[in-house]
Amino acid sequence: MTDVLWLTAKLAGLTTLLLLALATPLSWWLARGRSALRTPVTALVALPIVLPPTVLGFYLLIALGPKSPLMTLLHPFGIRTLAFTFEGLVIGSLIYALPFAVQPLRNAFLAVGDEALEAAATLGASPWARFWRVALPLSLPGYVAAAILVFAHTIGEFGVVMMLGGNIPGHTAVLSTEIYRLVEALEWGEAHRLSLMLLVFAFLALLALLALERRAKNPSRARS
Repeated sequence: MTDVLWLTAKLAGLTTLLLLALATPLSWWLARGRSALRTPVTALVALPIVLPPTVLGFYLLIALGPKSPLMTLLHPFGIRTLAFTFEGLVIGSLIYALPFAVQPLRNAFLAVGDEALEAAATLGASPWARFWRVALPLSLPGYVAAAILVFAHTIGEFGVVMMLGGNIPGHTAVLSTEIYRLVEALEWGEAHRLSLMLLVFAFLALLALLALERRAKNPSRARS
C-alpha cells in the first residue's frame, strides 16, 4: 500500500509541476494572442473534459506502443514503448489534466487586463519583463487554483491510467486502480478505506478552491 500511495503522489506532483510550466505559454497565448487559431486550439485543449477517459487512454496506448511511428523514432535510443510504464502515465496525465491547468491560468491572465501591462510598457519594460514583473505576480491565484485542480484531478483519474498503465504493482498501480482491484477481489474493507480517503481529499481540495475564490473576490477582507 505504501508503494501505491507513493506512486500516486509522485504522479500527481510531477504532473502538476510539469503542467504549470508547460501550460503557462499556451495559456498566455490563448489569453493575449490575436491568432484566429485560438478558438480551435481552445477546443482541442478542452477536449479531455468531454472525451471519455478510456477513449483517450486507448489512443495513447496506440501512440505510445512499440509499433507506433512515434516509438519507432525512439527505438535507436533503446526506448521501444512507453505503454505500461510510469513515464507513459506521466504523458497521459499531462494530456488528460491539461484543461485543468490552462483554464485557470488563461482566466488569470485575462483578469490582468491591459492597463497594468500598458503602464509597464510606458516605463520601458520589455514584453518579457512585463510578463515576469506584472502579469505573473497578478496571476498567482490562478496558479494556485491550477495546481490544486491538476493535483486533485490526477489523484482521482482512472480510465486513462487503467488503459495506459494496466495497474502493474510498483510501476503503474495508483490509488484509483488499486480500489478497482480491491473491489474485484471482494476486499470491501480496504476498498472502503481508500475510497473514503479520496473522498475526504477531494472535499478538502474543493474547500481550498472556494476559499481561494472568496479571497480573490474580497482582497481587503482577506488582508484584515
